[in-house]
Amino acid sequence: MATAHGRTPHRQQPLRFAVKSRITRWCRRGWYGLLLFGVLIFCGVGYTYLSASWAARGRLFDKVAQLPATRVGLVFGTTDRVNGHENPYFRYRIDAAVRVWRSGKLKTLIVSGDNRSRYYNEPDKMKQALIERGVPENRIVCDFAGLRTLDSVVRAREIFGVDSIVFISQRFQNQRAIYLAKAHGIDAYGFNARDVESAAGSKTNLREVGARVKMWLDVNVLKTRPLYLGKRIPLPR
Repeated sequence: MATAHGRTPHRQQPLRFAVKSRITRWCRRGWYGLLLFGVLIFCGVGYTYLSASWAARGRLFDKVAQLPATRVGLVFGTTDRVNGHENPYFRYRIDAAVRVWRSGKLKTLIVSGDNRSRYYNEPDKMKQALIERGVPENRIVCDFAGLRTLDSVVRAREIFGVDSIVFISQRFQNQRAIYLAKAHGIDAYGFNARDVESAAGSKTNLREVGARVKMWLDVNVLKTRPLYLGKRIPLPR
């Protein structure tokens, strides 16, 4: 029986089926594309994360006795207090720096961090903490433009003339710093400060994933330079 428009119902059904089938194929391809994109992103993030670990293999130490003697050590800055409480990252880095200094394997300590205002001065806080623990003031050099790990590492070479160094921080940052050091022609080792095992530590580990992606892009794509450079600063002899 014909419809009011002169068409038969059975001729419309194959058309609807063909349209539906095509939409289904498009949706399936879209999902496959998204899945492939997700896998590529996951693999890329994983590669950048592992790159720092691979670069630091055999160059990280937990015991002072195993650490090679190096003239210069660099302590990475962080705030000394968080929400009115002592920041364990700060305390553990100072503890580690004092241990290395007392071993006699360093001649100079660079304390590198953020000095964004006169009310926030990471290098000065570290310097005072080290002096209180017996490190001579004249063997401590402040780098007030260590805004990021990359800035601290590159400035160690280009401002302070360092070509061999031991980084002092938690393992995750030491790994990233050694990757950056290798990329900029610095022979680097790391002495691992005690890590923080708490909710704060978990958040830091999560942020580290993004930090390593940025690290890899800075070196291999963006060719990022420190925000501040300047004239050479001689280290104590």
